[in-house]
Amino acid sequence: MNGRTSSLATRLFVSATAWVVLILTITGIVLSTVYYHSVERAFDRRLNLYLRTLVADVTAPDDPNDKNQDKAIQSLGEPLFELPLSGWYWRVNSLDRAKPESRSSRSLWDADLPRLDNNIPLTASGVRLGYVNGPEDQRLRMVERPVDLGAEGKYLVTVAGDASEISEETRTFDYYLGGTFATLAVVLVLTTIFQVRFGLAPLKRISDSLANIRSGKAERLEGKFPVEIVPLARETNALIEANKAIVERSRTHAGNLAHAIKTPLSIIVNEAGARGLDPFALKILEQADVMRNQVTHHLERARIAARTTIIGTITEVGPVILALKRTMEKIHRDRGIAIDIALQGGAKFRGEQQDLEEMIGNLVDNACKWAEQRVSIEVLVHPPSRGGIDPSLQIIVDDDGRGLSAAERNQVARRGQRLDESKPGSGLGLSIVVDLAALYGGNLVLSDAPIGGLRAELTLPGVA
Repeated sequence: MNGRTSSLATRLFVSATAWVVLILTITGIVLSTVYYHSVERAFDRRLNLYLRTLVADVTAPDDPNDKNQDKAIQSLGEPLFELPLSGWYWRVNSLDRAKPESRSSRSLWDADLPRLDNNIPLTASGVRLGYVNGPEDQRLRMVERPVDLGAEGKYLVTVAGDASEISEETRTFDYYLGGTFATLAVVLVLTTIFQVRFGLAPLKRISDSLANIRSGKAERLEGKFPVEIVPLARETNALIEANKAIVERSRTHAGNLAHAIKTPLSIIVNEAGARGLDPFALKILEQADVMRNQVTHHLERARIAARTTIIGTITEVGPVILALKRTMEKIHRDRGIAIDIALQGGAKFRGEQQDLEEMIGNLVDNACKWAEQRVSIEVLVHPPSRGGIDPSLQIIVDDDGRGLSAAERNQVARRGQRLDESKPGSGLGLSIVVDLAALYGGNLVLSDAPIGGLRAELTLPGVA
């Protein structure tokens, strides 16, 4: 899986996993809260049952001969009311200051029960519910109800139970809920991995195929794709074919225009040349030469622009450099110019070979013309810039000639500008290099060379 597809798969996996964890966490919290309140309501119903039994006892007439009734009230059917400091207590207090009296469960022993805050509102059934700290710092769930017996006085009936039953019940539920959701999360994450890995496999194949097209290893998308991906592959292939057709038409038009213009120009030049030193004829020859240079320049740009739109054209840099070295050493054999090469292995140019030859050839030819004894060619490959996907190719050509000032460097990069008419050439060399490099998204920078002359640094798109 290449970098971009892998990055997409990673982002999808992380996003899906985050959503799974978030949804399960929220669901777990909601279920735990609902279950806690459910357990609390069940606990409250139990307390209210004991409370109603006590209220019935308080409101019933006293029967001193019924000892079984006292025993039943004392336990309320719950043995924990008999066990000292068990966490289950009841108490009946008289609110009449003139006749203070109270009754309580045996479990309360000599301890006392706190009252609930009067700010807690009464429920529809006339009771008040809340939590308090009881004897032995027990956390108690308490229900109390005021009872008014008229002439017999007012009473406050209270029942409290150990709230740890609520928390333990909820904790057990949370334990099993957490285990269940953890297992579910693992299953969902594994399912997500499966879906992302195999669901994106067709996109990975398309990505790999496009990379092969861009690197020149293939010309179109090949292979079988799922029904959902087939339209994308078909339209991509159609786009590639349309691109090739446009390039071919551009080349044809450029060639036709070249023939259509160059022939009349040649006739004009021949006719003017036949008139010898006639000033009018000389002026025509001068302007015809300018027109020829303009036509050559713009046709070259049109030809280059058409070629640079071709997808998947890759050129090895090493063979081009070595071939240029042999050619230039032959051309400048009488001057004894030495050409040194420092080539980084595996350097490739994303473009056509003849364009690379033209750019480097112009730079090396220019360096050899002005060099005293030595020309140096260095080829470097730099890693992709931040956010980029391809490396950059840097070709450095140095000579040990006289060099150029800043103003001269700016002048020689202009079309048709020459500093020394004694040197052969049309003055289009460096301007062609500048135009070609720009069309490929690169640039040319002139500076001082460490060996004493001019340094030309050409930056072009490379291949990963």
